[in-house]
Amino acid sequence: MYKRMKLVDTVRVAPRLLADDVRVSVKNALKTKLEGRVDKKIGSVVAITDIDEIGEGHILVGDGAVYYDATFEAIMFIPTLQEVIEGEVVETVEFGAFVSIGAMDGLLHVSQITDDFMSYDGKNGRLISKNVNKVLSEGDRVRARIVAVSINEREPRDSKIGLTMRQPALGKLEWLDEQRKPNVTNK
Repeated sequence: MYKRMKLVDTVRVAPRLLADDVRVSVKNALKTKLEGRVDKKIGSVVAITDIDEIGEGHILVGDGAVYYDATFEAIMFIPTLQEVIEGEVVETVEFGAFVSIGAMDGLLHVSQITDDFMSYDGKNGRLISKNVNKVLSEGDRVRARIVAVSINEREPRDSKIGLTMRQPALGKLEWLDEQRKPNVTNK
């Protein structure tokens, strides 16, 4: 889930950047410091959008930089348990598919794609169901539910988000469209 938050932080502005407008320098320093950073409580910082307030600058002995306390607005991504998301399959592997859900990727394990057995077609890079002829490949759009979240602040790439599509109204968007079509029978 994306949220807009008001945050406070202290940022270091290097001496070579002091000639620029202070608001621009502080915003750029905040972007460099925080964008892409992950925190277990508030999520992943997607973007610093606006600076609300900049406090007086402080210089530390032996450091020519100026430290500013800043209040700013940021867009955050927080994966929430049981949240229904839509995303794009970015990679298929033997054990499942990785789905881009915004600022992070989630894992859709083969056991969580359909009720049918799924096998991996490595030659074509796709997952194929055994009985109902469903195929999941890179680039497919899916709707899934978040069932597990494990955020690693130190190594954000090691964060894990588990997904499932084994519930009503979840699955590859094409499959869902086919389910909504009325059945036509010959009389």
